[in-house]
Amino acid sequence: MKYVSTRNKNVSVSAHQAILKGLAADGGLYTPAQLQIHFTPEQFLHKTYQETAAMILSAFLDDYSKEEIREAVQKAYDDKFDDKDIAPVRSLTDTNLLELYHGPTSAFKDLALTILPTLLTDAIRKENCQDTICILTATSGDTGKAALAGFKDVPGTAITVFYPEIGVSAIQKRQMQTSQGNNVKVIAVKGNFDDCQRMVKQAASDPEIIAAGRGVSLSSANSINLGRLLPQIVYYCTAYAKLVENSKIKCGDEINVAVPTGNFGDILAGWLAKAIGLPIHKLICASNTNNVLYDFLTTGTYDSRRPFHNTMSPAMDILVSSNLERLLFLKSKKNDALVKDLMKQLQTDGKYTVPEELLASIQNDMTGEWTNEEDCARTIHDTWQNEHVLIDPHTAVALHGLKQYQQDTKDSRPSLVLSTASAYKFSHDVYKALTNKEEADDFKAMKDLCTLTGYPIPANLANLENLPVRFHTVIDQEDGMSTIRNIMEELSHAHH
Repeated sequence: MKYVSTRNKNVSVSAHQAILKGLAADGGLYTPAQLQIHFTPEQFLHKTYQETAAMILSAFLDDYSKEEIREAVQKAYDDKFDDKDIAPVRSLTDTNLLELYHGPTSAFKDLALTILPTLLTDAIRKENCQDTICILTATSGDTGKAALAGFKDVPGTAITVFYPEIGVSAIQKRQMQTSQGNNVKVIAVKGNFDDCQRMVKQAASDPEIIAAGRGVSLSSANSINLGRLLPQIVYYCTAYAKLVENSKIKCGDEINVAVPTGNFGDILAGWLAKAIGLPIHKLICASNTNNVLYDFLTTGTYDSRRPFHNTMSPAMDILVSSNLERLLFLKSKKNDALVKDLMKQLQTDGKYTVPEELLASIQNDMTGEWTNEEDCARTIHDTWQNEHVLIDPHTAVALHGLKQYQQDTKDSRPSLVLSTASAYKFSHDVYKALTNKEEADDFKAMKDLCTLTGYPIPANLANLENLPVRFHTVIDQEDGMSTIRNIMEELSHAHH
């Protein structure tokens, strides 16, 4: 299979090369040139998570041997996860929750970032690459820790994570600042996630930065990297199989899936699952107050020129959703000239409008909903009161989005809501939603939440407060490029 740049489909690479590079040199995102993979829903039944992952990843990453994929899968999805199903499905009264937070850092990013390091090291070996791979990653909270944990002390790699100084939860910040490993760095940026992401993308095609790192190659652990995106297809397929096996649906029945959405990677993986044969009727793209995607899906105009809100669901506090570019490319029948033009407009004018038929094609598969802070808190509260299930703010946005969609359309198909993080990562807001009490200390809020609900605190979070803080650096966003250049020079020096 070939992967091409969304901005120039004549630039094509193999799967392992796409994973190694992360981003195409022209700033485009590597995307399958052909989506000729097809599965029937029956093929996902009665398999373990690992078997389904090996089956799907072998189809997409066909220049990895079956053995390499199997080993990568076994290494990723083992007892690092505290549930043998890896991504279990839990029934609520009128929908189902896909729990994606049972991994080593208690967020859905673990499902991709436990396997990406192995895929990347295999790619380094395939290319016979002697360079140090410098992985630059922007995070709105969860990617950072999952990437740091995944790449900790992986030979031949060095990872730097940039996060917004204000705009991640106190627990997320502490998770990153206490990261172990000799090849990891964590830097706070005075700005928001979009500023961090812009730095990482700009560095990937900046000649000065590339020149500064002799013997160093840049890559990314963000969902702009295919090795992050493709493993996320798997849990849509395993969840569907669970719904069939638990007699919630018959095999072949269509379902609706609500996805809390920021950078558009998770929902794009859902769209790819649908494209390869999973019976999904509608993907509900659920946004918080930063509802740029809702406006786009409703009007066809993507306008990032708007106030930025820090919300209790920080992973979705994003105004420039990178992965949307891949959907535009695939949905416009690979019209790279159009995509390049739209991305240029976004850069220069902060907005673009897609042709009507392209919007109609997207709306056929996807619809947008958004949730304000009050409704988000109420959904957390009501889900605990009515179901005795503890959810985090991102899950609440998706659950509320689903209910809005059902009200608006009277569509009563069986549904699935992606539950993307442990409530304990956002203990302050969740505790307040349940009790109406302010507890300023997040660690105390965590303990109080545990006492209140009886839900166990995940092992990786329970001891967090006592770990030594290793990383204190804070930079201004205008110092981003020089900071990255220094990192490249250091790595180059160490390499030689």
